[in-house]
Amino acid sequence: MDLKTLFLPLDVSQKNDEFIAMESKSFAKDVWQRFCRNRRALFGFVLLSCIVLLAVFGAMASPYTYDGQDTAIRNLPPHAQHWFGTDKFGRDIFTRVLYGVRMSLLIGFVSTAVNFLVGLVYGGVAGYCGGYADMLMMRVCDILYAIPAMLYIILIMLIFGSHVGSILIGICLSGWVGVARIVRAQVLSLKEREYALAAYVLGSSRRRIFFKHLLANSMGALLVTVTLMIPQAIFMEAFLSFIGIGISAPMASLGTLAQDAKTYFQVYPTQILFPIGMICLIIFSLSFISKGLEEAFDPRNRR
Repeated sequence: MDLKTLFLPLDVSQKNDEFIAMESKSFAKDVWQRFCRNRRALFGFVLLSCIVLLAVFGAMASPYTYDGQDTAIRNLPPHAQHWFGTDKFGRDIFTRVLYGVRMSLLIGFVSTAVNFLVGLVYGGVAGYCGGYADMLMMRVCDILYAIPAMLYIILIMLIFGSHVGSILIGICLSGWVGVARIVRAQVLSLKEREYALAAYVLGSSRRRIFFKHLLANSMGALLVTVTLMIPQAIFMEAFLSFIGIGISAPMASLGTLAQDAKTYFQVYPTQILFPIGMICLIIFSLSFISKGLEEAFDPRNRR
């Protein structure tokens, strides 16, 4: 065989016969696409978005206020003018439920954001520094974790009063400890990986390694935990309001609505079903979102 025939240029139609094209996409885009393929997670995201939009804009469009009283229409059942009926003071329950959802979501998201930021920085510094600094910082976490969080919240509310600020302070006082422990464990594991050592050898600063490589790669496991912290904060606020030490009247939260309706449960059961049902919907949607994030960030689910 002539050697010249072995090195003839290919025809244009044959050049891409064995070419395998793959879409170039970022890690965030890849996670979002796998999250959207999860039907339960997408359903939870849509449901939570609808609840948030309804709580924000529905309360603004309502012709009633959350504290407007009319004794002539007390304890009415659900009908066309009052979709969820009225309570013992003649207040529209539908409007109060919308304001209650807004208040509960505010407490859940704000407390989770504060705990996330504090725990991320605290746990990341402890894991990256190591040694005596790590030991001392973790002992502080152990002390805070040993005292029940409910005791913090009750004491703070007794000192500062029953309002949103005292509840947020109580939840955030020790709520970041769990996040700090997760971040510390992730950083301790990741800082010994090859890419972190390679970045150090190539001259990257400790600050860049800490933020660019260690914290960024800890987000997968951390976001799943943070998503579950939102329903925990909402349930804690609802429990405090249900036992009578939550948000003061006439402000409405889902817990205070359930607490107000428990006295008339046997006579007017629908008054307690609506706030409890809304709590269940919020927790279910957040649980679906958390499960979807866990599967989306898991590299074993990539195809």
